Amino acid sequence: MVVAAVPVGFFAGLFGIGGGLISVPFLFFIFDFLNLTDDYTMHLAVGTAFFITIFTSTASVLTHRKHNAVDFGVLKIFGLFVILGVFFGSFLAAFLKTKYLVLFFSIVVFIFGAYLLLQQENSNKIKPRFSFFPKAVLGFISGSISAPMGITGAMMNVPILRFFGYPITKAIGSAAAIGWIISISGTIGFFSTGLYLDVSLPLSIGFVNIPAFLIFIPITTIMARVGVNTVHKMSKIKAQRMFGVFLYVIGTIFIFRYFSL
Repeated sequence: MVVAAVPVGFFAGLFGIGGGLISVPFLFFIFDFLNLTDDYTMHLAVGTAFFITIFTSTASVLTHRKHNAVDFGVLKIFGLFVILGVFFGSFLAAFLKTKYLVLFFSIVVFIFGAYLLLQQENSNKIKPRFSFFPKAVLGFISGSISAPMGITGAMMNVPILRFFGYPITKAIGSAAAIGWIISISGTIGFFSTGLYLDVSLPLSIGFVNIPAFLIFIPITTIMARVGVNTVHKMSKIKAQRMFGVFLYVIGTIFIFRYFSL
């Protein structure tokens, strides 16, 4: 777990992802190897990842803010509907089998990875109109998809913000802020559904594994700051392409895992 925490924190800061895209796979395979549970392996990985990313996202957002790369204005409406979407997605995920959560994770990752690999960086200016309706709809969708996957939504929110004209570094920083909201909402959702289903998992409360949380937190928080400072030294288009490739690597790993379940 110590070895896994280093890349989780680094990429959380580098891509504004909160760490879930990496910590969920790592935690999933760790819990699977330890044979903690057959029915709720993915649920435990997702719930634990959300709890970890509360702290990782906080470190990431604060560091992005120092680089003037966070638009907090986008949180006012978008963030509210993200929260509603997260609670909906958390409730839905509790009743899905691990196999289907893995497949869902993989498909969504591939779609957004393709978008970032193809999208060009053509403007440093934010388009003046990101109106109520797209904020509400896209916010709810982002939260609903993020919850079952244990992620903070950057794989969706970075492409969404890019579509509305944000340069890649500001899209990453703002997505990290949105991810902070998602991580808190997701933790509450998975903690509550685990208690509701009365699951009995070793050293866990609801769908949150306590030892994994305690091991990951100090390392991921430090490495998130390193990742943020790194991305602001890179060219924007290179950062975007790296994000796209990163998503494809994660998606491929989970597709292989899907066929072995």
